[in-house]
Amino acid sequence: MATIKDSIMSMLKDMPENATLEDIMETLYVKQKILKGQKQLETGQFYTHDEAKEILKEWLK
Repeated sequence: MATIKDSIMSMLKDMPENATLEDIMETLYVKQKILKGQKQLETGQFYTHDEAKEILKEWLK
């Protein structure tokens, strides 16, 4: 299993040579959010589609 550092190094190698610091920061941010979402799925911390629809109904009243 690759470490976070290994994953980031691989990501940086795959980016174009002219990538800006802003590009790198955005890519890291997206990667972080994806990893967080995957962890939440693994631990059951999510709403089903139907649950989300019910919550939104309450908000839209």
